[in-house]
Amino acid sequence: MPAARPRLLYVTDLAYQARGRRYCDEDIHLASRLRDHFDLALCHPRDAAALMDAFDAVVVRNSGPVLGYPREYADFRAKALATGALVYNPLTGKADMAGKGYLLDLSAAGFPVIPTVGRAEDLHRLPSAERYVVKPRLGADSLGMRIVPAGRVAPLATGDVLIQPRVDFAYEVSFYFVDDDFQYALYAPDPRRRWDLRPYTATAADLEFARRFIDWNDLGHGVQRVDACRAPDGGLLLVELEDLNPYLSLEALPEEARDAFATAFTASLSRFVRSALSPA
Repeated sequence: MPAARPRLLYVTDLAYQARGRRYCDEDIHLASRLRDHFDLALCHPRDAAALMDAFDAVVVRNSGPVLGYPREYADFRAKALATGALVYNPLTGKADMAGKGYLLDLSAAGFPVIPTVGRAEDLHRLPSAERYVVKPRLGADSLGMRIVPAGRVAPLATGDVLIQPRVDFAYEVSFYFVDDDFQYALYAPDPRRRWDLRPYTATAADLEFARRFIDWNDLGHGVQRVDACRAPDGGLLLVELEDLNPYLSLEALPEEARDAFATAFTASLSRFVRSALSPA
C-alpha cells in the first residue's frame, strides 16, 4: 500500500484587501500546486488553532497582518509551541515574526540597515535629517507609519516606536529565498509606487547583502523576503526582513520563473514535513 499523503493546513485570508496586491490569487495558485503532494485544506487564520490538531503540518501564507487578530494568533502560536506542531515557516524567526525590534538590534550591531533607534535619548545616534519616519514596533503593511519633521520627532520616541531618518532612496528591491536558496528579485523603479514591481537582476554584491540577513535569521526552512532600498551612496540598506507571511508578488514574474518558485516551495515544504514525520 502506498504511504498516506501528509495532511496540510494552509492558513490564508483570501478576502484580505491589500493596496496594490491580490493576496488571494497567489495562494490559490500555490495551493493548487501543493495538492499534487499533500491532502490540503485552506482555513482563515482565526480558525487555525482550532483545526491544526487534525493535520500533520501548518503552512502560514498570506494571512494578513496579525494585528488584525492578535488574540487568535497568540493562541495559535502558543498551542503550536506547546504541542510541537510543525509550522512552516518555523516559529523561531527573529525578524518580522517577532515584531520590528530586530531593526534596533541590527542597527546597533552595525548591519547595513536604515539607522534605527527607539528612545529619545538615542536620537543623537541617527544621521541628521529634515524628516523622520516613525513606525510602531508591532506595525505591519505600513499601518501606523508617520513621516514627521525633525522638530516633532523627540516627543514620539517613547520606546514603543522605531525612529529612522527618511532616506531619499533611488528604488526599493526585494530578494526572495526558499530555505537558504535565492529564487528571484523584484524592484520598484518608482519609489512612489512600491508595488509596481519589475524583475531585477541581482548582482553578486546584492546577493551577499541579502544572504547576510538570511544567515543571521538562521531559520533553516521557509520562505523569506529581504526588502532593501538603494541609498544615495549606491549601497543597499535593509528595510525589513519578512519571515512570517511574506507576500511573494508572483504575478510580477514571467511564467517560467513563477513555476520555478512553486516547484522550489513545494520541494522545501515536502522535505520539511516528510523528514519530521519519517521514523528515526
